[in-house]
Amino acid sequence: MNVVRDPHYGDTLFHFYQDHYFTSVTTLMVSQHFERMPKHADEAEVLRGGLLLSYGLHREAGQIFAQLIEKGAAPAVRDRAWYYLAKIRYQRGFLPEAEAALARIEGTLPGDLEDDRLLLASNLLMARGDYTGAAALLAGVTATPEGKQRARAAGPYLRFNLGVALVKSGDPARGAALLDELGRMPGPNEEIRSLRDKANVALGYTALQENRAEDARTALERVRLNGLQSNKALLGFGWAAATLKQPKLALVPWAELAGRDPGDAAVLEARIALPYAYAELGAYGQALDGYNEAITAFDQEGGKLDESIRAIRAGKLVDGLIENNPGDEMGWFWKIDRLPEMPHASHLTQVLAQHEFQEAFKNFRDLRYLERNLTEWQDKLGVFGDMLVNRRQAYAERLPKVLSQAGALNIDALQKQRDALAAELADAEARADGLAFADAKQAEQRARLAEVQQQLQALGSDPAYDRARQHARLAAGALTWQLAQDYPARVWEAKKGLRTTDQQIEQARAREAALVQAQRDEPARFDRFEARIKALSPTIQALIPRVQTLAREQQNVVQELAVAELQGQKERLVVYATQARFALAQLYDRAKLARENDRAAPQ
Repeated sequence: MNVVRDPHYGDTLFHFYQDHYFTSVTTLMVSQHFERMPKHADEAEVLRGGLLLSYGLHREAGQIFAQLIEKGAAPAVRDRAWYYLAKIRYQRGFLPEAEAALARIEGTLPGDLEDDRLLLASNLLMARGDYTGAAALLAGVTATPEGKQRARAAGPYLRFNLGVALVKSGDPARGAALLDELGRMPGPNEEIRSLRDKANVALGYTALQENRAEDARTALERVRLNGLQSNKALLGFGWAAATLKQPKLALVPWAELAGRDPGDAAVLEARIALPYAYAELGAYGQALDGYNEAITAFDQEGGKLDESIRAIRAGKLVDGLIENNPGDEMGWFWKIDRLPEMPHASHLTQVLAQHEFQEAFKNFRDLRYLERNLTEWQDKLGVFGDMLVNRRQAYAERLPKVLSQAGALNIDALQKQRDALAAELADAEARADGLAFADAKQAEQRARLAEVQQQLQALGSDPAYDRARQHARLAAGALTWQLAQDYPARVWEAKKGLRTTDQQIEQARAREAALVQAQRDEPARFDRFEARIKALSPTIQALIPRVQTLAREQQNVVQELAVAELQGQKERLVVYATQARFALAQLYDRAKLARENDRAAPQ
């Protein structure tokens, strides 16, 4: 268990665990600037690097990790840092940089991180088309019984990557066997069931490419009807049946698929594949109707796509996403949960599924947050300026009163009185003079006894006053005895009082020195605050239009990415419509040729 020993580091962690990453990193950097976290210096740097990574600032994070390594960070900390850096770079699409970071890992990562590292390494190899290298890397894990057990424990993703890599690297038999194993595994949760469907689709289409229609159909039958891969599975199952010259069997999956959302390319293909199956069965009328319906549907869908494109370029998509997915802060792990109102919301499925669109939109949202944050700080600077004016005024008003009160206290005179009392104490203690420590009552009694004794002495030696003289002598002796008894305690009390006086005089001198220092420091402190505010104001004023410009540019990027995806769907519609029209022409030609043959037959 890690104990937080610096309160400011705990404050940073509090914001971090609240998912307020921007507040966390700014608080952290301020505390680092003022050196408020000496006991967590390295941990704070690692956290700062991770927070910068969360915003995609991989170069800055890399510099932090490199500095930690140069300082002699523990190998385990260093390797984890490079792994996370590689992962973020991969997600951002910086593949060479991700490979460079992954290569800096020297040891074995703890727990599941090592399996994640192998998976990431294989993804990087496949991303640049090195399927042979990916297969060799992943096959090396399963080269031993321990490795096979570890690969199974690592989860199905590693085995899926290995199967795909083997197929694409020229070893389809081994790859198909591994994908078949994944396609048959139990599905305890949605994640595993989706991966199982993906493995079966990959296995089925591999079999179709190799003209193994029966094997393709067997694999595709295992795909769920309502999963993410169901459209591809239905399309492939129909083509497997068509390859086997069983167009009647192809009608069922294609008819189901043709009625689904036309935003998927598989659905568009099914709409022309279905009349193709009717034509193969000799149902030319249904085939003609099917092609005509497909062309009409393609034209209508093209018009809907144009409406969606106009809405996107008008800003409805971006503004709606921002409005329906609010967030207190910027953050790289923020996700889109609610869709905006659009003319045809189904078109957004393929748009939002793009990794590039998601990343571009996060950048846009972060820029919007920064613009709002800068605007708020611009307002705060005005408030800080007013606060500074009030502080100056309050200081100017209070200073004369404080100086007057301080001047009324004459510390030097008090010091002289203290020294005189200390001298008297030392003299009395040296003479062991109990009378010097008599209290008011005892002093009064001493004075009265002295007066009585003086009067008795004035009366001479008259025997009538012998009894009075005896009483006076006894009273004086009792008083002297009492003073002697009280002497030690009263000396101690006097010295204690003297020490208290010394402390109070010392505190008074310290306050006097602090007051003098404050008269020098406070005006300078006010000047520094004023200079800081004046320096920040033009900086913020310059940053706001720059961020606004970047936000507009990024909004255009986001919108054009969405438009490009919809334009791609339009282009697919054109291709399928052309194929449908060509098939219609073939059917008409076939029908015309049949009529001509019928007329020529009687002759």
